[in-house]
Amino acid sequence: MNQPTTPSGEHLLSNMPEKAAVEATAPPSSPPAAKTIRVALIGNPNTGKTTLFNALCGLRQKTGNYPGVTVEIRKGYFHYGDHTFEVVDLPGTYSLSPRSPDEMLAVELVLGLRTDEPAPDVLLSIVDASNLERNLYLTCQLFELGKPVVLALNMMDLVERQGKEIDVVHLQERLGVLAVPMKANRKIGLEALRESLLQAAAGKAPPLPKVFPEQLERELVRLADWLRERLRLQNLASSVHVEQKCQQQLACSRFLLQRLLLDVGGSVERRVRAVTGEELTSVLDAARQRLAEQGIALAGLEPRARYSWLRERLRGCVHQVREPATNWTDRIDRLLTHKVYGTLIFLALMLLVFWSIFSGAEPVMHALEYGITRGGEFLADLFLPQPGMLRSLFLDGVIKGVGSVLMFLPQIMILFGFIAVLEDCGYMARAAFLMDKLMARCGLSGKSFIPLLSSFACAIPGIMATRVIEDRRDRLATILIAPLMSCSARLPVYNLMIAAFITTQGFLGHLLPALVLLGMYLIGITLAPLVAWALKRTVLQGETPIFLLELPPYQIPSLRLIAYRMVERGWAFVRRAGTLILASMVLIWALLYFPRTGPDHRGNEIDYEATCAELRERLDSAEDRATKERLHQEYLAVQGQWRRNSWLGRAGRWLEPLIRPLGWDWRIGMAALASFPAREVVVGTLGIIFDVGEDFEGEAESRQLRQQLQLATWQDGSGKPLFTVSVALSLMVFFALCSQCVSTLAVIRRETNSWGWPVFTFFYMTILAYLGALLVYQVGKYIG
Repeated sequence: MNQPTTPSGEHLLSNMPEKAAVEATAPPSSPPAAKTIRVALIGNPNTGKTTLFNALCGLRQKTGNYPGVTVEIRKGYFHYGDHTFEVVDLPGTYSLSPRSPDEMLAVELVLGLRTDEPAPDVLLSIVDASNLERNLYLTCQLFELGKPVVLALNMMDLVERQGKEIDVVHLQERLGVLAVPMKANRKIGLEALRESLLQAAAGKAPPLPKVFPEQLERELVRLADWLRERLRLQNLASSVHVEQKCQQQLACSRFLLQRLLLDVGGSVERRVRAVTGEELTSVLDAARQRLAEQGIALAGLEPRARYSWLRERLRGCVHQVREPATNWTDRIDRLLTHKVYGTLIFLALMLLVFWSIFSGAEPVMHALEYGITRGGEFLADLFLPQPGMLRSLFLDGVIKGVGSVLMFLPQIMILFGFIAVLEDCGYMARAAFLMDKLMARCGLSGKSFIPLLSSFACAIPGIMATRVIEDRRDRLATILIAPLMSCSARLPVYNLMIAAFITTQGFLGHLLPALVLLGMYLIGITLAPLVAWALKRTVLQGETPIFLLELPPYQIPSLRLIAYRMVERGWAFVRRAGTLILASMVLIWALLYFPRTGPDHRGNEIDYEATCAELRERLDSAEDRATKERLHQEYLAVQGQWRRNSWLGRAGRWLEPLIRPLGWDWRIGMAALASFPAREVVVGTLGIIFDVGEDFEGEAESRQLRQQLQLATWQDGSGKPLFTVSVALSLMVFFALCSQCVSTLAVIRRETNSWGWPVFTFFYMTILAYLGALLVYQVGKYIG
């Protein structure tokens, strides 16, 4: 009788014989008819998995996200003979014991349990050949999935350095799989690997390892019987949709039956419980109790059983043929992981990274800004010479939007260049080790430190750098607090307010501006760990993961791979986050552009754009300085009135009752609204509102804006100064804490694959900023 299959092609357990349901392996595989062979690449962290993926696929790859997870899944393609291979690069993991949605995704993809992704034909397990026994733990789990497996023995150069030799032929016989010795960073062994993948696709799955005691195997059969009957009754009670069938298949995989028993409270148990109901908990508890009564303790059973099986299989496969070379890794680690010297070296390296992102990228950023602006003006003059809505949309919406995207590219590429070097040479793990004790106090791991430090230059590369954090909750917590670090975009706001309203007179006169600036940075530094601590106990609450960290041997990084990763990450940012940033810039342009007509500063009804264009022409043709000055002031007045009468200006008036407790009027509120795409926009917006203009390329223009802010008064007829020290501090605190950067929110959306987290970030930071600004202003007003 033919067995029905699910959309992914795996046989449902409910149609198998009782004993065979647990012991059966998948039937022999054959190359797909379309000559496309799907390969799942899986391995431990620090085994050269990404290096191998890039060596196999080159530039023929794409990146995608899946709903509900934060990790990226990369796919690449290569041709061998008349076959096309599709390689899926799964997240690095030490075992297939899923305890988070991210880890569960890898298991689902390997087992072919997803309706949106075909099942792999071959599993490519990459291992660090210099640490074979520990790395083969994951491979041993792969043997139980009923799929052909190819073993890539990477880092053979380290094996040679250890004075060892691996008998690859004997290893293949002992494990029952094809094994290929490799040096992926030098592209040695790639041809043999491609041939082995082709052979495996037409071959059989490896024999099931006899790892666990017979008592546990009997419980697996018993659990399978209960699940089959439970699902049969559910099918009779109601029609089963495709997704439910997929969930049932998840419940019936032999490997995942093991996970149900062994991983107490794991992702598999939660997923299957959603299908079968709460009765599953009592069934599992009873099975575990029966095993305990027979002397089978589940705690630590799997590692003991698998490593025992591996030691027996590896006997006679690895030989010490000569004395090992000098172990420079241990000698270097004595310095780099030292409590004092290691920390000083780490801080020096981070200072170099920070300087490179903050100052090293500045010339390139200025050059990009100048080129984009001048290029946009040239194209506008060429194709849209007449003033009007289209020209304004192109220059103020599209060109500024493109500029705001590309401006971040140098920082992103420099940061990921450093990260690639630090990861490939092996230092990143040492840095995480040094910082772990400090970061653990707020519920994070040592790997959170570098992304947070990078966020002082810009939160965007900092958030993207969280990809080095394996634990999902730690990664999310780091992403959510990274925008609290005072980035370089906040500096224009700080500089303007401090220069205008913080006195330089008296005993602390020359120190006071520096102390205020330091205070703005300390606000984020102080609040970020507190917010992380709160998040890990509320929305990101869960079991604290064990911080498992492997210190890989030091290696010389590949310049080609570093350059590739820099380009890849830069292009990923432009392609994905850039679309959202551009759309938001166009939206802000529309809110500032419409309506085009309204009263001027004298109350006369005018067309703002036409009047500005006419004044600009007269200004360009004026000869004497007095006329130029008069026309310039008139132009600024019309431009300011246009912005004040815009939809965004009206929104500022509508918000005034809400922001008045902060010491702000509608003009400051409008500037804050207009700066949503990018914080630094607030300076130019204040210049427009207070009739100074939006370009501040020299000290004279900056001084003029400061004077206008100092002279500004409330428009309620009281004549009271609008800006005071309390108001200036309130505005700075608000910008220090508020998430006024659509680029950052777009990257959070991309990194978390969800709109929920950027929305959460925006609201929690806005509320925090409002309360902080309110406290500062009210306390300052009371003291003053």
